[in-house]
Amino acid sequence: MQILDFNGIAVAAVFSQDAPEAIELPLVRHMILNRIRGYNKQFRREYGETVIACDERSWRRSVYPQYKASRKKTRDTSPLDWSAFYEMLSVVRDEIRENFPYRVISVEGAEADDIIGHLVENTQDFGQSEPVLIVSSDKDFLQLQRYKNVKQFSPSRRDFITAETPAFYLFEHICRGDSGDGVPNVLSPDDVFVENGRQRPLRKTIIDEWYKDQDRLDEVMDADTYKNYCRNNKMINLNHTPVEIREKIDSLYTGEANKTNDKIFGFLVENRCSMLIECSQDFHNN
Repeated sequence: MQILDFNGIAVAAVFSQDAPEAIELPLVRHMILNRIRGYNKQFRREYGETVIACDERSWRRSVYPQYKASRKKTRDTSPLDWSAFYEMLSVVRDEIRENFPYRVISVEGAEADDIIGHLVENTQDFGQSEPVLIVSSDKDFLQLQRYKNVKQFSPSRRDFITAETPAFYLFEHICRGDSGDGVPNVLSPDDVFVENGRQRPLRKTIIDEWYKDQDRLDEVMDADTYKNYCRNNKMINLNHTPVEIREKIDSLYTGEANKTNDKIFGFLVENRCSMLIECSQDFHNN
């Protein structure tokens, strides 16, 4: 199974253009489909069917309101009309679900992170361990390389990326936080980014010491640091996806099974995707 990070791929495709603010639906459709076509053709023989994981508004915001809060400021100053862009993404996502042979998973409350993390965990059940390829440039997924059947291909690097020690990578990631998602390091308060503050420096030697004592962090960290560690663990560790969201992912994954290649060519003709028509078989899932 190869799992594509739909929103990540779409955003990267759009910003590869000289004037992303000028793009319209036909170009967005072409760029997304062409990238999916390329990954499907490149990896389907080794990894099998393509699954597309999509973002919805995350459950994490209800737990931690500062989650990705600073992105709104960035988008307000961007020349791209983000509302119109996300509307176009929704159109293309639904077109793919209706006309292409891929399971398209989009669940209210779930990010692609939750979907990908859960599907990877499912491959461990009953010793299945089928080969899984995650197609995303997001390093959040490196934690999933704790499973031996998982690899990750980064479109931005055009190469595979690895974590030498996935368990330590996850622990360090939790300790350092994720500034891109508005998650501070464990020495800094919740609102440090939204208040334009500075994080307290966190030395690697301290992280190394904590890692040795990770079974008793509540003892070796002070109360505020441990509270912040728990905050970050819930935001970053994909094991914390809520059960109700996991159940919805499973239900939709099952419901999206047994799709065929029959509609691909007609869709490409109808939407005048002339550059993709001649290579329509590259979209086939088998």
